[in-house]
Amino acid sequence: MNRRYSLHKIDSAHEFTFSPAEYSYFKYGDKSYAEKFAKELFEGFLADHKDILDTEKEIVVLPSPYMAIPTASNFLCFYFKKQLDFYLFQKGKRSSIISKINRNHTYTTDYGNLSFEDRKNLIANDTYYLDKDFLKGKLCIFIDDIKITGSHEFTVNKILDEYNVNADFLFLYYAELTNFEIDPKIENFFNYYTVKNVEDIAEVMLKPSFQFNTRIVKYILGLDSSNFDYLTSKIKKEQIDHLLELAISNNYHLIKEYENNINTLTQTELNYGY
Repeated sequence: MNRRYSLHKIDSAHEFTFSPAEYSYFKYGDKSYAEKFAKELFEGFLADHKDILDTEKEIVVLPSPYMAIPTASNFLCFYFKKQLDFYLFQKGKRSSIISKINRNHTYTTDYGNLSFEDRKNLIANDTYYLDKDFLKGKLCIFIDDIKITGSHEFTVNKILDEYNVNADFLFLYYAELTNFEIDPKIENFFNYYTVKNVEDIAEVMLKPSFQFNTRIVKYILGLDSSNFDYLTSKIKKEQIDHLLELAISNNYHLIKEYENNINTLTQTELNYGY
């Protein structure tokens, strides 16, 4: 089995069945919307495809591939798992298992500005790892927030084929572009709908529901020095500490475009006696 479900269909460039404002906050680390979207996605999927969950197979949920810093879809996946597990509990079934596809590289390019071919070519240079024996015979649910060109699904299917994974596959999306006359750059229309500048980033980061993800870490590390200084003056010391830890964990210190800001973070830590 290899099936796909999306809750919202994007067939217009001007009218949407979900909130672009909420989606933008979600993409920049507001977990409250990850929880909201996951509940909506689970309820929508259950209403249309309850039969798929009526299985004796173990269920594994996987977010989009990442290295060390989770993507926004990872938090969507986490909250979807909570909804799914409570449903399985009510049915007297075992809980789902969370897993991941590991990736070894990262890039500075803004994915939302790329065409399908450009996206495919970009991620073709990456290397991925999954445990095919662990997934064997299970129902594998791959969760992502939005499907624009299908490059993510194409890549995951390519990985599954290369590893010859013998399992059932289900791709779930909060939203999916269904009108291919619409420019794929609409993804960045959603990404930046409410979070447009460094002041908006600071506002999101001061929310109790904030948590770092890949997108916001890359955004911060890519700021010019004046905007970077502004942001670090607004956020908490603990967030500055965590930002440096995440940057190192994802090997961002090896990327020239991020070098100056990581050096500034390092000096800050040294001044605090890191």
